Amino acid sequence: MKAEQNELVTRIGPGTPCGAVLRSYWQPVALVDEFDARLDPRMANRPVKALRVMGQDLVLFREASGRWGLLDRDCPHRGADLSFGRHEGDGLRCPFHGWKFDATGRCLETPAEPAGSKLCERVRQRNYPVLEKSGVLFAWLGEEGKAPPFPAFDCFAAPATHTFAFKGLWHCNWLQAFEVGIDPAHPSFLHRFLNDAPLDAVGENAAGKQFRSASAGEFAGEKWPMSRIMREFHQPEIAAEARPWGLQLTTLRPMTEELTHVRVTQAIFPHTFVIPLSETLTITQMHLPVDDEHTYWYSIFTSFGAPVDKDAMRNQRLQFISLPDYLPKSGRHNRWGFNPEEQRTQTYLGMGEEDINVHDQWAVESMGPIQDRTREHLGTSDKVIMANRRMLLKAIEAVQAGGTAPGAADASLAAQMQGPDTVDGIAPAGTWSTWWQERVRAKRAGAPWLQGTASQVEAQAT
Repeated sequence: MKAEQNELVTRIGPGTPCGAVLRSYWQPVALVDEFDARLDPRMANRPVKALRVMGQDLVLFREASGRWGLLDRDCPHRGADLSFGRHEGDGLRCPFHGWKFDATGRCLETPAEPAGSKLCERVRQRNYPVLEKSGVLFAWLGEEGKAPPFPAFDCFAAPATHTFAFKGLWHCNWLQAFEVGIDPAHPSFLHRFLNDAPLDAVGENAAGKQFRSASAGEFAGEKWPMSRIMREFHQPEIAAEARPWGLQLTTLRPMTEELTHVRVTQAIFPHTFVIPLSETLTITQMHLPVDDEHTYWYSIFTSFGAPVDKDAMRNQRLQFISLPDYLPKSGRHNRWGFNPEEQRTQTYLGMGEEDINVHDQWAVESMGPIQDRTREHLGTSDKVIMANRRMLLKAIEAVQAGGTAPGAADASLAAQMQGPDTVDGIAPAGTWSTWWQERVRAKRAGAPWLQGTASQVEAQAT
């Protein structure tokens, strides 16, 4: 990639071409959990948070009525920081001169002005619409009044009983954070376990253990752990096919003449992937740029089976992430927990078995805050990375020309923003393409909150 292209796809602040593309989509800006006083006692009496989102400084607060407000952080009077404002139930008051704003940005009072002053009627702070979906707060940061319909993907359609949301901060640019997740080849190496754990010891709520769980289907009459499949079949056949939301990724690992391992995942443009964690649990992970050099990943776990245990899932992840800012406990400061003896005897990387999220963290942070893509040498196994970059460059060009960004940003495609489906399992080599659709149908038919969307699966597969 040329230096000017790398600059183009990594800079996301206001007024940048890539920033304009990202602002064409609803963006995750906080977890609802961040306003839970059990997790952050400061929220009990003052539900106000300072945010930095795509290079913008914002303040997020919840009124006593439950309405969310997201405003530019600099007071329109003289620029003081509204995140230090007085929370008064029906709005936020700047302590500098007492100007007060509600969740819509409307100025309610300018108390230092003379009696009868109409100044506040002429003042409005820029506000950003907020939607609460599956435990995540999403904001529209684009042009006012131009927000597309919110997509009806499974992770947003599932009830609260069957979803759990979490997040964490990485010290790197958004694009390298996203690219690690859509790379089908890396699990065979970065997440390789040199030994396999007993399958019955791995629960669906386990933190970061998707490559310790059993793959769907059987080989020679027995279940195979994903760790063994990833380790022994490390030269996958990779295909990326265009879908309304982005790319559908199919990764085949031929095992015998009769059987192949099939993994179907989804890349939702511009920065979301959907992957299977088990036969009934998926992860939808989004990558929000904080600024050019920091990214929050947001994950929504969606169950197509039993309700999820949110407290258990949260507590497992709090072993590795600290509140209230969701900062990883490992990082460059402690060499991401690297243990050379573990690398020699237990894992390919040597950074722990309990949380593979730190494996990805090392990969993306060790590149530096913004990866220098001019020094890359891409191979055939990087075809998904190349396809996504082409899509991104094309989207930037389209938006610069006054056109519409692709996928969920295009209101005309709203009806197609459903699913998308994933699968992971051992299939008959000759009929794997129909096998995975059948697996998806069975998963969806068995979901207590979602019944039989066979036509949707067929449309996706064709």
